[in-house]
Amino acid sequence: MELHPMWNAYPTLQNELGETLSLMENAVRLKNKPVEQAVLQMIHAGGKMLRPAYQLLFSGFGPERDRKKATAIAAAIEMLHTATLIHDDIVDEADLRRGLPSVRSQFGNSVAVYAGDYLFVSCFKLMSNYASSMKSLQIHSRSMESILNGELGQMNNRYKIDLSVDAYLEAISGKTAELFALSCAIGAYESGTSRKFAEQAGKIGLAIGMAFQIMDDILDYTQDQTNLGKPVLEDVKQGVYSLPLILALETDATQLRPLLEKRAQLSDKDQKFIFDLVHELGGVTRAHHYAQKYTDEALTLIQKLPTTPGNEREQLATLTKTILFRQS
Repeated sequence: MELHPMWNAYPTLQNELGETLSLMENAVRLKNKPVEQAVLQMIHAGGKMLRPAYQLLFSGFGPERDRKKATAIAAAIEMLHTATLIHDDIVDEADLRRGLPSVRSQFGNSVAVYAGDYLFVSCFKLMSNYASSMKSLQIHSRSMESILNGELGQMNNRYKIDLSVDAYLEAISGKTAELFALSCAIGAYESGTSRKFAEQAGKIGLAIGMAFQIMDDILDYTQDQTNLGKPVLEDVKQGVYSLPLILALETDATQLRPLLEKRAQLSDKDQKFIFDLVHELGGVTRAHHYAQKYTDEALTLIQKLPTTPGNEREQLATLTKTILFRQS
């Protein structure tokens, strides 16, 4: 599989991400061929591999960087991310992922569950083989707990029409941002930086992850199904209310509330009306302000990083800016 074309602008990183992908492929060895096929299909599904990219970039700040170790940990990070996506699709009963049939829709829920579980196991095998200390495994396990708590928070918030912005931000902090934080922190720590530096890297990753998820939610209201790779506003039907909708509800809930009270019975016409109302009530514009805030926070912290022979600081800044302006 070819990497996303965005990495053409980062040749060194592109090569290391290619090695990461190969390592993931080679790690998949199962007697159960349907599960093996499901895992490999998800690995080849066209993800951007942003989290391993940040992990690899932050590994460039340490005096003990080992390329083999860095790519192995990057593979572990992406396997963890891929496992959560498979399980998300099972919970959401999603038929599409990145514009292709999801693992659950193609192979069934049982195979999908085992595929996700296998990726979790593979992730920890790689981490245990290459992590230099128990501290890294502790950081990793705490991050997994935060990710699960974020998922549980989202589940508890389903169909809550009065969901606050703070509750939304707390949920995405665990569900999405925590894995970006882990990627940056573990990349720095495992290359020999100080614990303080690794913690700062984690703060940068958290801000990046917050901006990423907010932009992901904005795309639901700015892109069509072809670009998104999933049905537009499907999350609303599932009772998952994101920032643009929450902000629109804050402005004026009188027209939106009756529609949302239909829950899963929303028609295509209802969804189109919600889509238009969120724009009219300024939900998308205000959500962009939040994405900009977290991006600026990350960029400010990135500018305080030291210079390196590999120009990691400049690459981090450029990559982070692209997240704010992406279209898919």
